[in-house]
Amino acid sequence: MKAIRSYNLCLLGFGNVNRTLVRLLTDRKSDLLARGIEWRITGIASRRLGWIADPEGLDAAALSEPSSLSERFPSSHRMNGNVHEWLRAAKADALFEATSLNVDNGRPAVDHIRAALEHGAHAITANKGPIVHAYGELSELAEAKHKRFLFESTVMDGIPVFSMFRDNLPAIHVNGFRGILNSTTNVILGGMEKGLSFDAALAEARELGVAETDATHDLEGWDAAVKVAALVIVVMGVKIPLSAVRRQGIIHLTGEQVRAARSGGTPYKLVCRAKRIGNGVEATVAPEEVPLSDPLAWVAGTSSIVYFETDIFPGLCITEENPGLYATAYGMLADFVKAVETSPGT
Repeated sequence: MKAIRSYNLCLLGFGNVNRTLVRLLTDRKSDLLARGIEWRITGIASRRLGWIADPEGLDAAALSEPSSLSERFPSSHRMNGNVHEWLRAAKADALFEATSLNVDNGRPAVDHIRAALEHGAHAITANKGPIVHAYGELSELAEAKHKRFLFESTVMDGIPVFSMFRDNLPAIHVNGFRGILNSTTNVILGGMEKGLSFDAALAEARELGVAETDATHDLEGWDAAVKVAALVIVVMGVKIPLSAVRRQGIIHLTGEQVRAARSGGTPYKLVCRAKRIGNGVEATVAPEEVPLSDPLAWVAGTSSIVYFETDIFPGLCITEENPGLYATAYGMLADFVKAVETSPGT
């Protein structure tokens, strides 16, 4: 029998991803126990809820009813202050950071993760900003504190893209990649191919829960560009500023163009590319007409795909078919397991 260790978990940002994570942690409780892992949620925080902490553990059942959370916890669990004080009050062992992306500087997520590591907690995020804007700094801090900074849910949800290279493909050289990494634009282009206007296709994407109310980051290619930069920085080992990723979104495409391209056998896709050039990397995000002979042409709906070109494997492909929120939450759960099983003293 494995010795059981209990971990205090803090959730920062309590939208769809972290709420789904709570359900998944509960569903997989016996699986985690089999690995010697017990957990309790000792802190949640969001703009709406404020800072809530109880080192003895919050009621997980109450967390499944987000509409009434503000009435569920007594004033003794609510605190004024900041992320540092909240982490201390909750006696956090791991932080799950799932706040909104800031493409300009990655804050406040960068500050949240730094605070968690300085406190002595593992930092797990679904936010791409900290990778693009502070990967080196946060990785060095995590190493110095003997903790883990992990982020598998940031690209292709919970598919192990980053850990595949980090843990299973040592000493391999990635020369480039190409793929489709943004679900919203994929859904919109598919809707336009079926005859919808751009606005109607965007509305359909919102109804599916794929597109945000403000879908600017998706439509203008920012979300895809941040994912490209994250892959270049971590997988290719090249520090690239977001401004160096040449970016073009899909907002200039008309329904007539999209339908004509599909009829001609070269449907439009928002294609992400990166290629090693000398000591640097050339990276782009742009709509392209893709021939039907290319597997990228057949990626539809919320599915995604990425082809890596390496010195050993000329074409290493990862595909993901129509993932949901559980896929993103699973990436965070898997990171948590990896963190507590592979870090010294945990």
